[in-house]
Amino acid sequence: MVSVGSRGAGPVVRPPRGSGRLSRGGRRGAFGGARTRRLFVGSVMAAFGGVSAVLQFVGQVWPAAVPGPAPVTAGSVLLCLAWAVVRSRPTVAVCQEFTRPRMSVTVGPGDLFDESAHLVVGFSDTFDTDVRDGTVISGGSVQGQLLERRYDGDVRRLDDELDAALGAVLPVARETRADKPYGKLDRYPVGTVAVLGSRPRLVFGVAHSRLGNDCVARSSTEELWLSLGRVWDAVYRHGQLDRVAVPLIGSGLSRLHGLDEESLLRLILLSFITHSRERVICRELRVVLRPAELERVDLREVAAFLGVLAAADSAAAG
Repeated sequence: MVSVGSRGAGPVVRPPRGSGRLSRGGRRGAFGGARTRRLFVGSVMAAFGGVSAVLQFVGQVWPAAVPGPAPVTAGSVLLCLAWAVVRSRPTVAVCQEFTRPRMSVTVGPGDLFDESAHLVVGFSDTFDTDVRDGTVISGGSVQGQLLERRYDGDVRRLDDELDAALGAVLPVARETRADKPYGKLDRYPVGTVAVLGSRPRLVFGVAHSRLGNDCVARSSTEELWLSLGRVWDAVYRHGQLDRVAVPLIGSGLSRLHGLDEESLLRLILLSFITHSRERVICRELRVVLRPAELERVDLREVAAFLGVLAAADSAAAG
């Protein structure tokens, strides 16, 4: 099946249900990443400034109420540390409920291939699958993991399914072996979606980047937005409203200059919610982050972003 219409390691977290709720915890602990450590230090300094201001005010108004220097210092340090620990505990997962249409969006760490859901996996426009020595496709990429974990490393079986799914799509170009020494030669339009596997766990393989003859994948914000729209169209037609899990598409080898992980995440979320306003795509979307990606994403900001989008939907519905 194909749609070309207009339209990693780490603990698996099952995010809580509810509107805008945050789940905390995880194996990294309270001070597991640079972002968390910076937040801890900043919280300590902020709390110390607040406590100092309060003590100065109390000392001027009620001098007798302020104990000696040693108790004040010890109490202030303990209070500041306690506040910083609470403030800097990492947010592990975000869940936001929407009412128009009724659906939920979750963002958090996990293992994409352990999700009980349809999966979205990024491909290049050549739908290359060769992971030998990592020249064409990295074995550690989501696409490489798809081959290893869903197809048991059987590249021929994956290629056969891709050929069947792409059978109705005309390539837009064909490279020569002299120009492209490695991998496949046919090029498909960016945004082509090959629907692989069978229910209840389909794989929506989307060509969201162009693989150069130098085996470097490149994309752009416009091409990624187009590709996401085509994915949601394919999910709408084939997914039967079941749960969909998507990785942080574009964070790997697509060379999306100017977009960091958090910007990519917001782009994915905005695309899904925008297209969901036109028709129900699925009842639940899960964005699964790898540990390295999670370290560079502020889930508090993501929760606020989703909350604004949900509030806008509620206001429009009212």
